[in-house]
Amino acid sequence: MNIFRTKNVSLDKTEMHRHLKLWDLILLGIGAMVGTGVFTITGTAASTLAGPALVISIVISALCVGLSALFFAEFASRVPATGGAYSYLYSILGEFPAWLAGWLTMMEFMTAISGVASGWAAYFKGLLSQYGIALPQTLNGTFNPQAGTFVDLLPILVLVLVTSLVLLNAKAALRFNSILVILKFSALALFVLVGIWNIKLDNWSNFAPYGFGQIYGASTGIMAGASLMFFGFLGFESISMAVDEVKTPQKNIPRGIVLSLSIVTILYALVTLVLTGVVHYSHLNVDDAVAFALRSVGISWAASYVSLVAILTLITVCISMTYALSRMIYSLARDGLMPAAFKELTKTSKVPKNATILTGLASAVAAGIFPLASIAAFLNICTLAYLIMLAYGLIRLRKEKGMPKAGEFKTPLVPLLPILSIIICLSFMLQYNVETWVAFLVALLVGSIIYFTYGYKHSTIEE
Repeated sequence: MNIFRTKNVSLDKTEMHRHLKLWDLILLGIGAMVGTGVFTITGTAASTLAGPALVISIVISALCVGLSALFFAEFASRVPATGGAYSYLYSILGEFPAWLAGWLTMMEFMTAISGVASGWAAYFKGLLSQYGIALPQTLNGTFNPQAGTFVDLLPILVLVLVTSLVLLNAKAALRFNSILVILKFSALALFVLVGIWNIKLDNWSNFAPYGFGQIYGASTGIMAGASLMFFGFLGFESISMAVDEVKTPQKNIPRGIVLSLSIVTILYALVTLVLTGVVHYSHLNVDDAVAFALRSVGISWAASYVSLVAILTLITVCISMTYALSRMIYSLARDGLMPAAFKELTKTSKVPKNATILTGLASAVAAGIFPLASIAAFLNICTLAYLIMLAYGLIRLRKEKGMPKAGEFKTPLVPLLPILSIIICLSFMLQYNVETWVAFLVALLVGSIIYFTYGYKHSTIEE
């Protein structure tokens, strides 16, 4: 029994339509990354963790995520296969490690989709409450009979909409996503342009009130802010999962990853600087920090626009990640590690129908029933685990396949940067409590059972 058997997953031919250009990929990456992070987390992190120095936290986070982005870019250039980290590791580390990476990615994306849908629902409920509108108690919260709530209906409805859009036509879904991303940028650009004239330099006088913090297990400080903002950048890997539908993927996917991450970093930094300049950091521990800052200086019309756009554009994250996760499931099914039904494509638009439905269904159930705050750490630890595997995979790629060829993306300073990335990811993982680690190990056990009872026997790999 060889669980480390490798497979050449590079696809010169694909059954899907190659219709995505570089601009589409950039918007896909931005759509996946820019969501609750910039509209909510920046305010909370500034208030409770780092103060105005959160902008330094963002730069540190961007550098950390940037390391993983470089690894994704080189793998995407040298191993152009759909499925992201799963497909890359399949060709280098073997089948079982690849399956675990795919399984952990599925956990990450499903939870992220659910979380964003719940965040959207919270914003929308707030908007409805201004007009005295509220859903029945039983349909207005996750499963908690003592509180009289059984299912949160709104996030389920939005995920039905998102799933329908992705099913309808991949190109149309991403075009809709692109429009919403541009709308989201308009709101943030408005905030920066309007807010910059209302900055009070005194608000920056105590620039780092919580200090730098500690490298490991810090509760406050710049490093604690960096550990939180780290996850505000995740989603860039969505780009690598669309390789079957990308024109000249070896060139466009690395460019899409690097450019989208660079744009989001600049955007986060600008918003944070203006945010902490307009309002003292101690007052920013609110759910709608960007809109709150504008309301606090009497610019209510801009605040209303930002709130409306936030409600509309949080859907872009759901679209981007639903799109990416359905392609991940399609890849697993194509390789025999999941039932063949999930690799079926629609006849006209060539969309993985059953994989998309599974993504929407699982995410909707999680969003409607389970309180996601309790599993946020689980999402994070799963993400960090497969990023460690990817970093190690790049070292092995260089050892077995040599240096990138002309025209392929080259990560600098290998193996130094992958080793540094592994250390950073481990440092973040060690901050989580025992309960999170138990949940993580249980997830690995369940994934392993699925592989040994189904995946290994049905794998399409050629021995």
